[in-house]
Amino acid sequence: MPKKTIRIGSGAGYSGDRIEPAVDLIEKGNLDYIVFECLAERTIALAQLQKLQNPDLGYDPLLENRMRACLPICAGKKVKLISNMGAANPTAAAKRTATLAKELGLEKIKIAAVSGDDVISLLDYGSHTFLESGDAISTVMDEIISANAYLGVTGILSALKGGADVILTGRVADPALFLAPIIYEFGWSLDNYPLLGKGTALGHLMECAGQVCGGYFADGVKKQVPDLGNLGFPFAEITEEGSFYISKLKDSGGMVTTGTCKEQLLYEVHDPSEYLTPDVVADFSGVTFQELEKDKIQVSGATGKPLTGQLKASIGYRDGYRADAQISYGGSYAIERANLAIQIMKQRLRDTNLDTADVLFDMIGVNSLFKEHIPNIEPQEVRLRVAAKTKTREEAIQLVNEVETLYTNGPAAGGGVSKLVEEIIAIQSILIDRNKVTENIEYFES
Repeated sequence: MPKKTIRIGSGAGYSGDRIEPAVDLIEKGNLDYIVFECLAERTIALAQLQKLQNPDLGYDPLLENRMRACLPICAGKKVKLISNMGAANPTAAAKRTATLAKELGLEKIKIAAVSGDDVISLLDYGSHTFLESGDAISTVMDEIISANAYLGVTGILSALKGGADVILTGRVADPALFLAPIIYEFGWSLDNYPLLGKGTALGHLMECAGQVCGGYFADGVKKQVPDLGNLGFPFAEITEEGSFYISKLKDSGGMVTTGTCKEQLLYEVHDPSEYLTPDVVADFSGVTFQELEKDKIQVSGATGKPLTGQLKASIGYRDGYRADAQISYGGSYAIERANLAIQIMKQRLRDTNLDTADVLFDMIGVNSLFKEHIPNIEPQEVRLRVAAKTKTREEAIQLVNEVETLYTNGPAAGGGVSKLVEEIIAIQSILIDRNKVTENIEYFES
């Protein structure tokens, strides 16, 4: 007999998220599924670099910690776990999870790896152009390290039909991680776009975990959020008709309100009436929120429209180096001394013929965000930051070393120098034909 409702929890909103709230939610939340959303735009490109160095790596660095903490509880409570922690290497992630399950004494845990998002072999250097810049991808052809399409629900659905207890994917659209188990449990048709729009709204509200519970919402003055140090993660309960609410555990910190839900609904959505996903063009323009009780918000009004026939793909490529150095000035005339240090640095860049692009000079807390609106203040401490993009690592090192020389060759009483040099992995997007992309499912068992 089909379930009347299912309950899905959010266990992570990004790769480095806290683990304790997820453990708490699995233990107490009466869940059917727990979803860990752990891939940002750049994360998978960095994971691909790691995989190139070691073919057994390239998955989320906290995979093992999360599995050790959560997998035994999931197994005991029959909670299925879905996550994009597979990153650039879902197969290696699934193999490692199977080994961990054995080490934890968990028998017959079936783990699925969903791949197919790596589309580097499908790139057409003659016709594909970047959405952001309009440049042909051929301009960075020799520097490309990754190309990953945003997959939808189909691979996860196949894994659920195959009896998987744990599903690890690579690049999948964030809401799809939540939408797939809803479709599976209720048998929704993949062309019932109004229903898919409702499930996508649920996924979008849940994908950032603690954000919808008041994290990132609080400002400490007008928007007070209780017990943020014990912030809980959300769960959603949805019916076969697509009616759902968002809530959290009663003993966890934070809050779920119409305000937190509104902010999260608009998060990263360029057009609420046409939110493009691999499974549906979601329409959030008619969404309303109703408080049923404290920390329990009913969500209504989402719908959806047919697909575009294309998938977004993120292209990661090497794009030079970033040099970032900082020095502090405290006491009287702190801003004046920081400005003097900037003039010295500009002269040094000219005199040493340092080849840089996009050089940035700012005083953190004074003008680093709103440069044309410098407040009329006289701070007693200033942190000067000098940053630039260079073509080579050697040039980046030269720049940060120049900042360090301000210790004895610059204004009085500079201190606390920090230096950072790192390779830039840039990300831009293209659109590809969804019919050319095929998911692949592999199974492993403890």
